[in-house]
Amino acid sequence: MKKYVYELKMKVRDYECDMQGVVNNANYQHYLEHTRHEFLETLGESFAQWSEQKIFPMVAKIQMEYKKSLSGGDSFISKLYMKRRGARYIFFQDIYRESDNALCVKAEVDVIIVVNGVLSRGDEFEYIFAPYIIDEDNK
Repeated sequence: MKKYVYELKMKVRDYECDMQGVVNNANYQHYLEHTRHEFLETLGESFAQWSEQKIFPMVAKIQMEYKKSLSGGDSFISKLYMKRRGARYIFFQDIYRESDNALCVKAEVDVIIVVNGVLSRGDEFEYIFAPYIIDEDNK
């Protein structure tokens, strides 16, 4: 069973839907990113402060599987857990429709850390993420 470390409830806005009445695929990436940003904010972290220190977390790769569609007005819960692989922080993110708990999107987001223009091992974030990282053996 997945051990989610953060959940965020959101609602689909009509303008996020395409002509078929379902969420346009690109908007799911916005939901995922918003969830990661809100997660970091709950940890007391600020992108503005990191930027001042020339520390930039960046998405290096994202894989998404679309399972079921969300429609205008649907409430959903975006959940995440994370692992560390070498210099990368991997965010595993799932989006569930609230009304029936249907899995709508599965995503794996690889984040790297660039410090002063140089790829870092990511140790600058170890103190922040350590309590939330799931061991590779604990899936």
